[in-house]
Amino acid sequence: MSGELTKLKITAYSDEKFSEQVADGEFKTLLNPETYLLNYKVELNQTQAAGTSASAPRYNKSLPEDLSLDFLFDRTGVITDYNPSGEGGSNTFKDEGRGVNDDVDHFKKVVFDYNGEKHKPNYLTIAWGTLLFKGTLSEMEIQFKLFKPDGTPLRAVAKAKFKGFVEETLRVAKENSNSPDLTHVREVKEGDTLPLMTFRIYGDSKYYLEVAKANRITNFRKLTVGQKIFFPPVTNHP
Repeated sequence: MSGELTKLKITAYSDEKFSEQVADGEFKTLLNPETYLLNYKVELNQTQAAGTSASAPRYNKSLPEDLSLDFLFDRTGVITDYNPSGEGGSNTFKDEGRGVNDDVDHFKKVVFDYNGEKHKPNYLTIAWGTLLFKGTLSEMEIQFKLFKPDGTPLRAVAKAKFKGFVEETLRVAKENSNSPDLTHVREVKEGDTLPLMTFRIYGDSKYYLEVAKANRITNFRKLTVGQKIFFPPVTNHP
């Protein structure tokens, strides 16, 4: 219902299709995060042909996003209804003698444990509100803060970073950019000129004569709407 508290949940899968859930592979946060950080990176092609002047870096592709989150574990008794396993009921781990060790172990099993059969770490979905993230753990550190007289930790904070996962078909579609190192076929549309189309592919219209030659176009000023033009790789693009 509206206003009901929803906890951030991590679910672990053994396969990249996210169809085979790992046994006991679910974790819910003790407290929802105050913030989370999504980091996006763009890969640029910095190469430059010999004998050419400096030019702006050319877009290559967008890399999967990174997600950074902090997770709190607390067995001081301050927080009630603590259920890190995500199962029904509260305080799933009844034995308080190990402090937060069992909670941290369960968290590590879900997000960190190596899948021996697949020879890969678990694939994860992280869901909370509008956040739905698919990826794998890339980095984690756990800081223990409060302790019993015998040294048993009662509170811990895990700082985790996750690398976004893109399914192979989606990855190929996203990376099908206008790289001048790839072969392209484009259909002429109303208003297109060969220099303009060449600029869209290579970032420079100066290659239009090479394109005309590759397509045996004798009059590049007269293109036909619907005509398909082959744009070959160029070896001296900026």
